[in-house]
Amino acid sequence: MSRDTPGASRAVPHLLAVGPAVSSGCLQERGTVAEVQEGTMDQPSGRSFMQVLCEKYSPENFPYRRGPGMGVHVPATPQGSPMKDRLNLPSVLVLNSCGITCAGDENEIAAFCAHVSELDLSDNKLEDWHELMLISFDNNREINVMKLIHLGTSLHLPRDVQSWPVSKIVSNVPHLEFLNLSSNPLSLSVLERSCAGSFAGVRKLVLNNSKASWETVHTILQELPDLEELFLCLNDYETVSCSPVCCQSLKLLHITDNNLQDWTEIRKLGIMFPSLDTLILANNNLMTIEESEDSLARLFPNLRSINLHKSGLHCWEDIDKLNSFPKLEEVKLLGIPLLQSYTTEERRKLLIARLPSIIKLNGSIVADGEREDSERFFIRYYMEFPEEEVPFRYHELVTKYGKLEPLAVVDLRPQSSVKVEVHFQDKVEEMSIRLDQTVAELKKHLKTVVQLSTSNMLLFYLDQEAPFGPEEMKYSSRALHSYGIRDGDKIYVEPRMK
Repeated sequence: MSRDTPGASRAVPHLLAVGPAVSSGCLQERGTVAEVQEGTMDQPSGRSFMQVLCEKYSPENFPYRRGPGMGVHVPATPQGSPMKDRLNLPSVLVLNSCGITCAGDENEIAAFCAHVSELDLSDNKLEDWHELMLISFDNNREINVMKLIHLGTSLHLPRDVQSWPVSKIVSNVPHLEFLNLSSNPLSLSVLERSCAGSFAGVRKLVLNNSKASWETVHTILQELPDLEELFLCLNDYETVSCSPVCCQSLKLLHITDNNLQDWTEIRKLGIMFPSLDTLILANNNLMTIEESEDSLARLFPNLRSINLHKSGLHCWEDIDKLNSFPKLEEVKLLGIPLLQSYTTEERRKLLIARLPSIIKLNGSIVADGEREDSERFFIRYYMEFPEEEVPFRYHELVTKYGKLEPLAVVDLRPQSSVKVEVHFQDKVEEMSIRLDQTVAELKKHLKTVVQLSTSNMLLFYLDQEAPFGPEEMKYSSRALHSYGIRDGDKIYVEPRMK
């Protein structure tokens, strides 16, 4: 899973992490004995939503009132579940990777979850929107297990049992605003509108790696009038199917890690979601933006942020077209073929200069000073290019700043050698000496010039601008560069007096 793909489960700091499934289920905690009547199906493998809920939030795993605001205690009522007064349920439930296949008792879901606002059911085994697993309790606590059924069969069931695992859970959580169904195997099932109505209050829906069909997505869009954020990552989409009805409420769409290569598919998203504020397209191999500037402005009139990380864009014309989105101010463009041949500095500065309305690039704020530096860099970068290769943006910036002179090349590396005058008695010789050597090494180098042994040699350095006269170079291990020797300075050699 890429960095730009939302995780399968929503992190909730104040909740206990979901551990391995508890071996004894909710029914066993109640002391209930399951007895399957003769002639009915065996109970299928998997666990119910209510069973997992009771196990995770039991006093042993989730102690009652561990701190202010940590959860909501559901008091017992005469008709309520015997477990109800023992659970401490927060408003955010994380039940990912628990092997859930069915809902459990509908009345208990309603009693326990009336206050729940966020529900994470990712990485479970909810595989069919239509599948029913109804477990009901009689006064003797015996379990009657009904056959698994599907819509469209000839069976006629009472209205109170015509519900499905996902919708049966959601329909009994009236304040639900966030729902995560990622990594549930929903690919072979089509969601009916009567079932989708259960989701009506959801504002954020995550269907990553669910392989949900576009038909299912369209049904959800028609029944969720307040949906603001939709996550459709890792669903193997190669095309986009247009919905017959626009979704005016959607502001954010994550559709990363699919295979949407053709712009004709991306433009359908603009038609379906005219109020879209943020579009996350990372890790799709989009090759080019084939659309006129006027058409782009009409397709995405409210788009403020777009993520094109690791797309297939390979020409600057595609980058220039991003300026056609009238409200665009944030862009992410890492890992695209176009930028591979440029240095890190060149990539950022050339992008900033080409996108004058952008205030955030690749997650970093573009300050006014950085923008001016980038635009001046852009002018100097293209000033030696042939006229036919110079982009139009170059001429706009020349109008703004004028024609700039090339920057002077300044070598700031420390000087490695200098030319000095060596004075000995009445002789003067010009020499080039290395500044990385020590005083002792310089004496060895001067032995043949002055005909003195190193032990009988005294050296004095005269800075031509120093007002205090020569300085004795008395420390044999001191490096010459520490004296600040420059071209034209003088070194005097004197014999040591015996």
